[in-house]
Amino acid sequence: MKNHNFLFIILLGFTLTNCGDTKKGENSIFTIDNSTFKAQYQPQESLQLGILNPNNKTIDSIVYFSNDKKIASKKDLEKATFELKDQKLGYQNIKAVVYFDGLNSEATTRIEVVSNVQPKLYKYTIVNTFSHDTTQFTQGLEFYKDTLYESTGQNGTSHFRKYDHKTGKVFKQVDLDKAYFGEGITILNNKIYQLTWTEKTGFIYNANTLKLEKTFHYDKEIEGWGLTNDGKYLYQSDGTEKIWRMNPENQKMIDHINVYSGSSKIKAVNELEWINGKIYANVWQKDAIAIVDPSTGAVDGILDMSALRKLVNVTPEDFLNGIAYNPKTKTIFITGKNWDKMFEISVSE
Repeated sequence: MKNHNFLFIILLGFTLTNCGDTKKGENSIFTIDNSTFKAQYQPQESLQLGILNPNNKTIDSIVYFSNDKKIASKKDLEKATFELKDQKLGYQNIKAVVYFDGLNSEATTRIEVVSNVQPKLYKYTIVNTFSHDTTQFTQGLEFYKDTLYESTGQNGTSHFRKYDHKTGKVFKQVDLDKAYFGEGITILNNKIYQLTWTEKTGFIYNANTLKLEKTFHYDKEIEGWGLTNDGKYLYQSDGTEKIWRMNPENQKMIDHINVYSGSSKIKAVNELEWINGKIYANVWQKDAIAIVDPSTGAVDGILDMSALRKLVNVTPEDFLNGIAYNPKTKTIFITGKNWDKMFEISVSE
């Protein structure tokens, strides 16, 4: 495709980064020389790190860090090359610790690393259409052993249920206490993991009995939105551009990626689904799905789902939300909050 601008129109949830966002750290002795820095860099680029020494101090050495990870150590005022190819997308907080006269002093600055991947527009074909319960404020959707599980939100009515997607017959439903606003679910190692929105609380159930086995609390000050897994780790969105990787054994966050399409970051990443090594992500209030590389956060594909809205009886506030991959049929199930239909689709470039 010669013009990719329409892909950004599809996902209007992008927040463009402001040029000139590079900041100098306040330091009365040294500063990082960012006079030639750009506001944004791509992963194939590098930059030269150096120190301004206005008071002509005798410098012994300088140690450079990016997001608190050591990247270089230099003698005197020798400059360091910072290669960006292995850095996460998003802001890089650069710090220099300068050692001089038996003392040390810090200087800081910041740059932003953005994606160099041009997203492809994917297409889909509707395979089947099923009825969907319009009382379901869909937050999470997932197949497990060829059976569909769905979680819903809203205080007082939040629950998740196991049901036959073809007939709508509910096999079992678990209601949350009215204090909780239910969010995403995923199933790993015969355990159902469920998030709540602002209560910073999650639940773990036995997938066979749906009995609650454990209540846990988020170890970061974040909200709970979408949830998926890659067969080993859990992945949680929090309503920003971040997707967190979680240890399912102790529910501790290991790290996170920042989701970018080109120079723009996607905020309000919502429901997640792991499909063939990629994370398919709903974007809150948008009729589109971003296909995300989980190793970098780069969006390499976009599914425009706006045509589905014409096929359902919905209000403007009934947003697209709900992605479930059925490995048996190799098809994807799509629905939305309070939608009266759920669609089974096949996807291709």
